Amino acid sequence: MSAPTVEEATDGIYASLQADNADLDQHIATLKAALARAGRKEAVFDPARLAQNNRQGRKLMQAYFRQRGVTVTFEGK
Repeated sequence: MSAPTVEEATDGIYASLQADNADLDQHIATLKAALARAGRKEAVFDPARLAQNNRQGRKLMQAYFRQRGVTVTFEGK
């Protein structure tokens, strides 16, 4: 079984956010590993796919992911 790509890990995060943050920390760890394999420093998310697409929700997401070692940016921002 191959390791998930950054896109697959990001899709897992979207699914987790829609499922009331189920297994979110596990998905963040998967994303962090995928970013390291891809040689990327940050994850880019589409704000339209977020459960809370407002400034407060985006800032909360950035802070939560930053505590776990993942830098988050948003498309179009």
